[in-house]
Amino acid sequence: MYAIEICDLSKSYNKSTALSSLNLAIENNIIMGLVGPNGHGKSTTINILAGVIRKNGGTIKINGKALNYLDFKYKKDVGFLLENSTLIEKLSAEEYLTFVAMMHNLNKDEAKKKIEELLEYFDLKNTKNKWIESFSAGMKKKVSLAAAIIHTPKILILDEPFENVDPVSRKKMKDILKRMQLKGTTVLITSHALAEVEDFCDEVAIINKGKIVYKSATKEIRSKIKNELTQETYQSLEEIFIDLTTEKEDQEKTLSWL
Repeated sequence: MYAIEICDLSKSYNKSTALSSLNLAIENNIIMGLVGPNGHGKSTTINILAGVIRKNGGTIKINGKALNYLDFKYKKDVGFLLENSTLIEKLSAEEYLTFVAMMHNLNKDEAKKKIEELLEYFDLKNTKNKWIESFSAGMKKKVSLAAAIIHTPKILILDEPFENVDPVSRKKMKDILKRMQLKGTTVLITSHALAEVEDFCDEVAIINKGKIVYKSATKEIRSKIKNELTQETYQSLEEIFIDLTTEKEDQEKTLSWL
C-alpha cells in the first residue's frame, strides 16, 4: 500500500489543461520531491490533495483509502503547507497554533507543551504575541510548518516549504522533517530548488505539461544515461530537468547584445 497513490488525475481551468492523466505513487516513509516548470501542475496537484480545489477526473488514495472532495477525515493523518497561506493573520503565532491544536483535538496540556517547543525551535518565541500579519514571509513559513506538524501526521504535503526562509531556519526545517521521516512520516515536497531536492529527497518526480515525465531515486540520477553513443551520464537533476522540460531551441536562446 502506498502512502499516496494518484491515478489518471486531470484538472482544467476553462479551456486550459492543468493536469492531464497524471500518475504518481509515493512509497511509505520517504521524502519525495515534486519539481516542474511554473504553471505545469505542481500546486494544482497539491491543492487537489488538500481538498482546496476539485479534480475533473482520476482517483487519489491516501494510505489506501480513496479521497473524495469535501471528505476531510483523512486530514487527521496529514499535514499541509500550501503555497497560498492559510494562516489567520489577525492572530498571534501562539493563538494560531492553539487554534490548530484544538482543531486536531489535542488535549490542553499536550497542545501547550508542543506549542512552546515549536515556538522555541523555530525562533518565534520572542514574537509569539505579535500578529502574524506583521511577520516576514520566512516567519510565516515557519508558523505554517509548525501548524502542519503539530498533530504528528503520518503524511506531510508541503508546497515550497523552504522558499523565503533563511539558511539557519531552512536547516532546522530539514532536520525536523528528517526526524519525522525516521519515525515513519512520508513527506511530499514541491520546490524550484533542484539542487536542494537532489540533496534532501529520497526520490524525485518531474511534472511537465500536467504529466509526470520522470521519476527516480535521487541517488540514481547521476547514473542515468544522457548519450547512448558515448554512454555519458547526467551530472545533476538540473540537467535532466532541462532536458525533459525545455525544447532544444529554447535552450539555445540568448540575448543579441550579450
